[in-house]
Amino acid sequence: MGLIANLTLVFLAGLVTAIATGLGALPFFFTDDISDRWNVVLWGLASGIMVSASVFGLVKEGLAVGTPMDIAPGVVVGVLLVVVSHRVIDGHDFDPKQYAAADYKKLVLILGILTVHSFPEGVAVGVSFADLNLGMGPSVLGFTVPILAIFMTVAISIHNVPEGTAISIPLRAMGVSKWRMVWWSVFSSLPQPIGAVLAFAFVRYAREFLPFGFGFAAGAMVYLVVTEFLPEALEAGENLPMGGKRELTGGVVIGVLLMAPLALI
Repeated sequence: MGLIANLTLVFLAGLVTAIATGLGALPFFFTDDISDRWNVVLWGLASGIMVSASVFGLVKEGLAVGTPMDIAPGVVVGVLLVVVSHRVIDGHDFDPKQYAAADYKKLVLILGILTVHSFPEGVAVGVSFADLNLGMGPSVLGFTVPILAIFMTVAISIHNVPEGTAISIPLRAMGVSKWRMVWWSVFSSLPQPIGAVLAFAFVRYAREFLPFGFGFAAGAMVYLVVTEFLPEALEAGENLPMGGKRELTGGVVIGVLLMAPLALI
């Protein structure tokens, strides 16, 4: 397969993760509200999936092509990117309620901020495709796709569902139509396929940086879980018994178990 074909497949994988964000709005087609309990479980599920995918997948693959010292700088840079993205987002006070009412310039600003926020997820997908058509793996549309790439695409897609729900809740309160909630949810993750293509191209043609790339994606993912997903879950469950910690723990355990097969591959 040529370069364009490979880049197209990676872009489509990133696009799948973005579209998955729209699934977070689908419950509102059947109900007017989502219980805090299910919200907490979803965030816990996403947290467990991302941590286990990072450890069992990204870090494991990084150690297969490099040493811990090769991976460590990538982890540090990945964490720093999330720290910077938090500061950028905090410096621009906006929330999903502004999406529907935003003009063109505001949408460009929001998309720029979302690019900073969503980039690590796209990087994780792109890096996982580093050995596309180079090694072992199932055949998909004529491509030999690494198992890690399939797991990571699924993991990021599942992770995006509660984000789509979090975006849809305030939009629902504004009376935004159901299909527009789906669109704005997908919109929030549109930078991911671009990040996936850039990361794939970087590690594919600068193979010496592959351990750094795996470390970067893993560091960013784990730090996102600690600083965003878990606090979001605890905030959603503050009115539940034990502050929702039971539901959060259950979701995390299920998420870890779903990704555990990566450790055996």
